[in-house]
Amino acid sequence: MKKEKPAAPVASIPIPEPLRIQIDGKERLFDIDAPELPEWIEENKLSAGGYPYDKKMKSEDYAQTLEQLQIELVKAQAWLQATGKRVMALFEGRDAAGKGGTIFALHQFLNPRSAQNVALTKPTETEKGQWYFQRYVNHFPTAGVLVSFDRSWYNRAGVEPVMGFCTPQQHEDFLDEVPHFEKMIVNDGIHFFKIWLDIGRETQLARFHDRRHSPLKNWKFSPIDIAGVNKWDDYTKARDEMFKRTHAKHAPWIIVRANDKRRARLAVIRRILLSLPYEGRDLEVIGKEDKKIIGEGAGFVKK
Repeated sequence: MKKEKPAAPVASIPIPEPLRIQIDGKERLFDIDAPELPEWIEENKLSAGGYPYDKKMKSEDYAQTLEQLQIELVKAQAWLQATGKRVMALFEGRDAAGKGGTIFALHQFLNPRSAQNVALTKPTETEKGQWYFQRYVNHFPTAGVLVSFDRSWYNRAGVEPVMGFCTPQQHEDFLDEVPHFEKMIVNDGIHFFKIWLDIGRETQLARFHDRRHSPLKNWKFSPIDIAGVNKWDDYTKARDEMFKRTHAKHAPWIIVRANDKRRARLAVIRRILLSLPYEGRDLEVIGKEDKKIIGEGAGFVKK
């Protein structure tokens, strides 16, 4: 039987072929339209960046643990509604870090009337003329509500300066102002989480390749992804400066090593549950944090 040719990539974004990428001092060629991943990515997509596990978490173990944690989330939501407490979680990370999937796992069984996700598009002309934080504040939680942000005001600490979407002075002003802004959030009684999903470079390239070739995920693949492929070091520098200037006792950066999406999602949900003193919390079910996967501040990030 004649072997069928692999389907052509479904995304319509033009790509210069092949991409020339510097990794660990070596120039690599990466043709994202090729049907198969090159060996140097396939072999390192899980271990990239010093990831501490050599195998993904088993799907059955993940599903069982996730269900138990999601039951706890439902209990936590009932507590929020009964007490009027508020939760806000920012999800940040490089492109393809797994923010959307983690947010989905967090929200999957929560009542959407009091658990909302915010994923803002680029600012309108009106929003460009506003105080930078204004359009985000409009989505802050009211009593009894959990709000997550799929990217947040931290665009001004990463994407915007790296891609030239803001001025150096705007970037500097943001880094000066944001700790005070977040202090007000915490002082107002909001349970506030800043989560950075950290992935290795080969992991990111493998996920880009998957998006490029998937009829279900190609909408996630954007020109910004391609433009950022050779800006890995620029993003690293911006990230490290962000951690240095905005990691604070009142609003720490929670770092989750996310090469394995399953472990990362569980780590994020577990951290939120362990931080909320909700009625009926079952600490035995929630379990202990995996310190190989989750930590705080720049010292936990692999360079």
